[in-house]
Amino acid sequence: MPHKLNDGRRHKIAKQKFKVTNWSAYNESLRQRGDLTVWVSDEALGQWSASRRTSRGGQPKYSDLAIAMCLTLRVVYDLPLRQTQGLMRSIAKLMRVDIAVPDFSTLSRRGKGLALPSIRYRSASRAPVHLVVDSTA
Repeated sequence: MPHKLNDGRRHKIAKQKFKVTNWSAYNESLRQRGDLTVWVSDEALGQWSASRRTSRGGQPKYSDLAIAMCLTLRVVYDLPLRQTQGLMRSIAKLMRVDIAVPDFSTLSRRGKGLALPSIRYRSASRAPVHLVVDSTA
């Protein structure tokens, strides 16, 4: 019998210790785990594009504030650069603002000169986590 092959060495799945009695509340709590609210101030959106440089060379398209905001979200959510670009695109789309999002190579190149905080926080509690990311200088 193939289903009993190596039965003594298989990992057993333990019985569930918590019995769900209120399924509607349990389902709603699972839905709220993925709830994300993002708010970007109008001042930050106004400073998204870089000001023109008077020296020689190419003109930067994005301000340091825009790069710092993208890279801060990257650190907070522990994302690779391409996924950070996708997250910022979706945030701009959800907010219905017409801003150009820096691509991953721009984030990588411009991020080398910026100092960002390193966050490694995992909460064991079931309470919602309120996180405020302030990228003002």
